[in-house]
Amino acid sequence: MKKIAVVILNWNGTKLLEQFLPSVVAYSEEAKIYVADNASTDNSIAVIQSKFPEVTIIQNDGNYGFAKGYNVALKQVEEAYYALVNSDVEVTENWLNPILSIFDNEPEIGIIQPKILDYKNKAYFEYAGAAGGYIDQFGYPYCRGRIFDTIEKDHGQYNDDIDIFWASGACFFIRKDIYRKLNGFDDDFFAHQEEIDLCWRAFNLGFKAKYTSKSVVYHVGGATLNEGNPRKTFLNFRNSLLMLTKNLPENKLFLWLFIRLCLDGLAGIQFMLKGKFKHCWAIIKAHFAFYSLINKTLKKRNSIARSDYYHNNSIVYQYFVKNGKVFEP
Repeated sequence: MKKIAVVILNWNGTKLLEQFLPSVVAYSEEAKIYVADNASTDNSIAVIQSKFPEVTIIQNDGNYGFAKGYNVALKQVEEAYYALVNSDVEVTENWLNPILSIFDNEPEIGIIQPKILDYKNKAYFEYAGAAGGYIDQFGYPYCRGRIFDTIEKDHGQYNDDIDIFWASGACFFIRKDIYRKLNGFDDDFFAHQEEIDLCWRAFNLGFKAKYTSKSVVYHVGGATLNEGNPRKTFLNFRNSLLMLTKNLPENKLFLWLFIRLCLDGLAGIQFMLKGKFKHCWAIIKAHFAFYSLINKTLKKRNSIARSDYYHNNSIVYQYFVKNGKVFEP
């Protein structure tokens, strides 16, 4: 058995598979490749069977989204290391060897992210992950190479190997044993920020996440749900509140949640002023959905919740007040 499994989640993504699966097949000799299909209604399965016979297909019996889709599929994957890769990612030659080296030689590292660049503009980092993720004390995620909507050009400033707080779900490496110890992603998230929640839970148990620039991939981003979709706004705002409820230290939980709810309100007003009424409504719906899940979510809290989770006190203050548009070490 090979050590690493590359697992690509698919739902009605024939065109993406035809475009991006060839690079995965060409440059992943070290891995067994799987496509986990979320009950597609297009011809995805037939295309994989005819054009990529070396790929193993796992057929889920419903469209479970990102979180549950992977949870269901990975019950059938026994390789020691998982590479969870979006269907709109182009990988590069030798992308797996640096990952294998870290996992084999650094047992304290449980999760890894490669350098993620923009497929449409390869000189720049990509929004979802860039050069490794962090959060501020209120749970706002940001990356080296991307803070809110400001994306940096890659000129080697993040050519390093460094501990991070979260790794992007666009190309997410994790040890099988840790994934199963944590019971995988949280099904209630469906999609968006479930990887940050998983990394936070791993962090609370003492596992580390790492970024390496020696492995490089290119991500389209927004190929399955674009930035302008109110559904994405709903999922991001709701899931961020769920994540905070699960993982914040008890002495910060309710105050930090209250502050976040207020800041979300300001974000809603900003959407209204820009005429983006559907996005404002999406935030309101996200809050009500959060309230409906709060009791269930509180029961998921681990007794261990570390207080040293954040890198920046407030990325909102740094970005909007101090005009800090790039990552500060």
